[in-house]
Amino acid sequence: MNRQPHSSTREIIVAEAIKEVVSELRLVDVGDYIAYIRLERFASVADLVDSAAELFFVPGTLKLGHGGEAHSSWENPPRIVLDLELRPVGVTVYFALTMTAKHASVEVNYVAFEDASPDPLENNAFLERALEEARIRKTEPAVAHK
Repeated sequence: MNRQPHSSTREIIVAEAIKEVVSELRLVDVGDYIAYIRLERFASVADLVDSAAELFFVPGTLKLGHGGEAHSSWENPPRIVLDLELRPVGVTVYFALTMTAKHASVEVNYVAFEDASPDPLENNAFLERALEEARIRKTEPAVAHK
């Protein structure tokens, strides 16, 4: 697949937005990912993604796409690749999240804006705002006044 222009910038935006979710996903034992993916138990992988995402994003913002890959061999450390979709209001980002023991990376495959601007920088700014608005923020409880 040919990369869209500005994919590198959008990869940084997406990676920054999901870094806490990735930390949660990495709490799952790599053996579980390998088993679920190799046995095609993608509903279980989707549950893991949903559980991690619900801590940081409104429901439906981040979900498993069409599956994933588990790479394991005697020569190399395990590598898990998850096909994910970010769906904040007004934009959909299709991307792959790759996780290894020490690193994680994002590769954006395609970004679809509902109302795209001819200016890619405006689209990037819109993506950042949309992701920020889809985040769940912890707030201090209101103090009751007597």
